[in-house]
Amino acid sequence: MKLSPSAFQLYAITEPSAKLTENVRAAIDGGITMLQIREKNCTTQRLIQIAYPLVNICRNAGIPCIINDNVEAARVLGADGVHVGQRDMKLKKAREILGDSAVIGTSAHSVEEALRAEAEGADYIGCGAVFQTATKSDATPLTLEKLCAIRKAVSIPIVAIGGITAENLPHLYSSGADGIAVVSAIFGQPDITQAARNLFELTKVFQKSGAQV
Repeated sequence: MKLSPSAFQLYAITEPSAKLTENVRAAIDGGITMLQIREKNCTTQRLIQIAYPLVNICRNAGIPCIINDNVEAARVLGADGVHVGQRDMKLKKAREILGDSAVIGTSAHSVEEALRAEAEGADYIGCGAVFQTATKSDATPLTLEKLCAIRKAVSIPIVAIGGITAENLPHLYSSGADGIAVVSAIFGQPDITQAARNLFELTKVFQKSGAQV
């Protein structure tokens, strides 16, 4: 399944919560276009238990659901795909396990990494951190100039990630990115639906031809 660039407009990434199912429903109501389930500190079995209702919710809502890092969980759940980082399972191995129809994304912090990811069959690339972020303490800073260079170098969709808020988002409009990926800008807000709705409106610019470099 190859996704259109519009699927990456507002890519929400979950954070652990006792109200995760409720929060995901609220985010979908607000207009997120894609969901990544991110649970870093649990077993595969536990991840499958957590993610199972979320995969079904996304399927019923018609939005892609991606599992972070865990290819086996993605396979068992029948999720749309997986996101693997530079230090996680190699793209080619993930593709062997999940098949040609799976959506497989990865992270890139340079033109070289982005070109390699595209050559290895990535369907999209997450590029960041474009702003300072508390979600990943080891995130490598990525300047707007580097983000623009990555956009020019590859033809697959790219999403900007890292510390993005409604306030700093406009600084990315000239990057040519297809959308943004956020965690706390949605799931860390008191009104998740309204936060997602606001970001959805702000990210429409990315889907217009004028946003391309």
